Amino acid sequence: MNTLLTRLLVVSLLAVCASAQGAADDDYVLMVLGDSLSAAYGIDEEDGWVALLDNKLRNDNWPYRVVNGSVSGETTTGGLARLPAMLDSHQPDLVILELGGNDGLRGLPLGILKSNMLIMIALIEEQGAEVLLTGIQIPPNYGPRYTVPFYQLYGQLAAEKTLALVPFLIEGIPQQPELMQNDGIHPRAEAQYMILDNVWVVLEAMLQKH
Repeated sequence: MNTLLTRLLVVSLLAVCASAQGAADDDYVLMVLGDSLSAAYGIDEEDGWVALLDNKLRNDNWPYRVVNGSVSGETTTGGLARLPAMLDSHQPDLVILELGGNDGLRGLPLGILKSNMLIMIALIEEQGAEVLLTGIQIPPNYGPRYTVPFYQLYGQLAAEKTLALVPFLIEGIPQQPELMQNDGIHPRAEAQYMILDNVWVVLEAMLQKH
């Protein structure tokens, strides 16, 4: 009798595990393709805004699984090179495209940035996923002839391709030096909730469509 009871318990446990695995497999996939701002540069990974987003989705019972495909130092050229394999591997339903900052910091031509972004957007949409574009600004010492059209490019892309847009990913943070790391570029751990808030304002409406 004990043996039979044990077998029944094992079968029940396996069924529960299989059900849980099936639920996870049925989740939508939200992929973040970004650079150091999304790769938790200089802080613990679990403190980064992408990890905070993952926690929020799970805690609030949103049927989404987050994949962070962000790499510190990534440019749009590098992101474009990695994107096809990532789309094939993860089959995302929604992609947060957070790239371009390193292109700007290197002073790369805006034509290359725009071309790479347009190709990535097309690849993502061909996969059947939605795109959330996040804008960024670069330090003013690069001069207004470059910084102004650089920032405006994100709005232009969003309008041209009818995309949801977070105008400035780290809005409200650079103005508070105590929230920035010593390099003056990357937000500290304490600021990551602010980044999540900036994204969530736009992202929530997109999630509700599914």
